[in-house]
Amino acid sequence: MPHVIVKARPGKTEEQKQQLADAITRDVMSILGYGEESVSVAFEEVEASRWKDDVYVPDILGCPDLLVQKPGYRM
Repeated sequence: MPHVIVKARPGKTEEQKQQLADAITRDVMSILGYGEESVSVAFEEVEASRWKDDVYVPDILGCPDLLVQKPGYRM
């Protein structure tokens, strides 16, 4: 049961969030072979001032072996 969490800075519309969730769901179904009922997508907004502490340190620096796509920036 794939659950995808997208962490991004605030400012995206609900329509953009839904379009991204739809695209992720389609790709998970196509690539991994799950049915739509098995896929969930969350969108977590993180303020720029909190990005380092709430995302970069715990999720990127803290879990390098889990990263499939590494960011092209450093903090």
